[in-house]
Amino acid sequence: MDTAYLDGQYLPLAEARVPVLDRGYLFADGVYEVMPVYAGRIFALDAHLDRLEFSLNAIQLPNPLTHLSWREILEGLVTRNGGGEQMLYLQVSRGVQPKRGFALPENPTPCVLAFCQPLPPVSAFIKEKGVSTVTRADTRWLNCHIKSIALLGSVLLSHEALQAGCNEVILLRDGYLTEGGSSNVFVVKSGVVITPPKSRLILAGITRDLVIESLPAAGIQLQERAVTEAELRQAGEIWITSSTREIYPVTTLDGEPVGDGRPGSQWAKAFDLFQACKARG
Repeated sequence: MDTAYLDGQYLPLAEARVPVLDRGYLFADGVYEVMPVYAGRIFALDAHLDRLEFSLNAIQLPNPLTHLSWREILEGLVTRNGGGEQMLYLQVSRGVQPKRGFALPENPTPCVLAFCQPLPPVSAFIKEKGVSTVTRADTRWLNCHIKSIALLGSVLLSHEALQAGCNEVILLRDGYLTEGGSSNVFVVKSGVVITPPKSRLILAGITRDLVIESLPAAGIQLQERAVTEAELRQAGEIWITSSTREIYPVTTLDGEPVGDGRPGSQWAKAFDLFQACKARG
């Protein structure tokens, strides 16, 4: 998967170059999306493009392309990279300005970059054993609803999880659950699935929204509400969701088993529902 798209041109990824005065490089002044591709089809593309539009509006950067143009470019990139299962990364920065300065340029020329990487399926090991997590204080900025490329806070917290031998970090702010380092979080309490509501403190995940839509239709009770740290630690099940993970069952939190230490029955139902959603496209 060595073909990228950069500012109107498909070219080898190894040859893609961004100027040093690009505001994305200097200030992390840009936004991004990550989209799964199944059997050569970009999954939930319209939802991702809607979220891209939201993020661009939030940082006062006009969308450089229409939905139709985005679709043509991204589908063309997927085809050039062989179809199949892919992770498609899209980034839009505010582009180059003549001199480094904090003031937003009046008429920016955005820099558009997209490339693909292989997307492995959810492994049999994860389905059987789940993943381990640690908690940390959520020390990131207060605009987590924007899918900003300024990810250093999440990178450092996620690195702490990796150093602890865990797959993900789960974040707490003022005694309440927010999200994972690169995921949304669901807990199950007495058979009820609970996830924090959308706010400036969490990213509105596309997979999160699809899970929320699918559960009630399958007769699974769902609540979007604040989740306390105590509820997180006492949960019978915990899941993390993202575009590249789909739905992972969490079986260990801070070295302690979640529930009976195995993926739970509600997770299994949610996982099957998501596979059906993928099949529908």
